[in-house]
Amino acid sequence: MDTKKVWFVTGASKGLGLALVKRLLAENHYVAATSRTVVALKQKISDVSDVFLPLEMDITNDREVKEAVEKVTAHFGQIDVVVNNAGYGQTGTVEELLDREVKQNFDVNVFGVANVIRYTAAHLRRQRSGHIFNISSVGGFVGSFPGFGVYCSTKFALAGLTEALAEEMKPFNIRTTLVYPGYFRTDFLTSGSIKTPEAPIDAYTEARRAEQVHFNEIDGNQPNDPEKAAGVILQLSESDNPPVHFFMGEDACQFAQQKIATLQRALDENKILSCSTGFKN
Repeated sequence: MDTKKVWFVTGASKGLGLALVKRLLAENHYVAATSRTVVALKQKISDVSDVFLPLEMDITNDREVKEAVEKVTAHFGQIDVVVNNAGYGQTGTVEELLDREVKQNFDVNVFGVANVIRYTAAHLRRQRSGHIFNISSVGGFVGSFPGFGVYCSTKFALAGLTEALAEEMKPFNIRTTLVYPGYFRTDFLTSGSIKTPEAPIDAYTEARRAEQVHFNEIDGNQPNDPEKAAGVILQLSESDNPPVHFFMGEDACQFAQQKIATLQRALDENKILSCSTGFKN
């Protein structure tokens, strides 16, 4: 194997995943890419080759994930970079979403990522090198979007998982980065990538308005370029000291700064009461 890396990318048939896979192949990296249907990958990229391995994989199926990782190591001999990109958006207020809708979003966005980590981390650990990217959303740091609470909560969960994972992987020289993208001009806000509530409640007019703003005004007008995102992720993978938390896009940075300022105010304004619970007080 030469100095080019072996990448394992989930959710690669569209959006940021597809842009990343194309960029990696253009720069002669080895790429294993997964999608729910392998046909979608072959139509948009190419068939199996020495440098590209398209795989059909349901990330919520533990057995399928295990088998896919085994196919990658058999094909390329190793895995160097894992990109957990697969996921989908779910709109709807916390009250109106059905139990099944909530669990499905967590199954894909959180438990599916855990499945991939479970089987890829073992290989990275043995070779004592590698990099794991978990693709979150600025909604994984800022949850104040009415009608997006459950989706944001899946990405908040991914943040906690990634922070712990980063510490667990450090002894094995494995880097871990959580990427918080802002609004990128992909098909994320289209019907194939985002789900609306099956049983909407009429009273939630603000949530419906927020949904329609995303579908009718933001979709197609997102300020960020997915091809540039691919270049940024590639650059992070080559860094000697990549961050655990990385906000991607000027809008993501602005949202994060506003949230940090809000948290700081809450700490400052309530410091005396917050610190009054010790036995010495």
